[in-house]
Amino acid sequence: MAEAERIIGTPETPDGAEAEPEQSSGAQEQDGGAARSRGKRRIAVLFAVAAVAYALDLISKMIVVAKLEHHEPVEIIGDWLRFEAIRNAGAAFGFGEAFTVIFTVIAAAVIVVIARLARKLYSLPWAIALGMLLGGALGNLTDRIFRSPGVFEGAVVDFIAPKHFAVFNLADSAIVCGGILIVLLSFKGLDPDGTVHKD
Repeated sequence: MAEAERIIGTPETPDGAEAEPEQSSGAQEQDGGAARSRGKRRIAVLFAVAAVAYALDLISKMIVVAKLEHHEPVEIIGDWLRFEAIRNAGAAFGFGEAFTVIFTVIAAAVIVVIARLARKLYSLPWAIALGMLLGGALGNLTDRIFRSPGVFEGAVVDFIAPKHFAVFNLADSAIVCGGILIVLLSFKGLDPDGTVHKD
């Protein structure tokens, strides 16, 4: 009898077999819910970082235009670092002044790509890096759209002038820092979705 039960199973065996998949399915749903919650938190971090970077850039430019434009540069650390208001029609650090419209389109494209990528974002470092990129791109894009000489051709306000280096602004700094962080994350094999791969 015992041998027969071992071969064909007891009546309780199917119930036990069915109960285990149900528990596994519940665990999977719980894991999926936790992952979605984690993803929402990362998206919130991305937009919070972007908002801070954008606000700092916007406020600093408003102060520079009001207090520094058409005035003598202000020395911060001797002649090694000073604040000097200039209008830059080119890209970051003054490159490519003949392609203002193109840089405007690129900035808009970067914003769209980051917004689409945010849906698959589960990594906190990537959220911070993309937030800095997004905030910087929005900061300079605002200048391109609303400042003279015209829509999509506006000159960006730059004011941070280190010695023997190009003049830049906080948006440029956010973009560069975000880009460096992305390179480091990619080098370490960390993807935006939180997975780690090794070549």
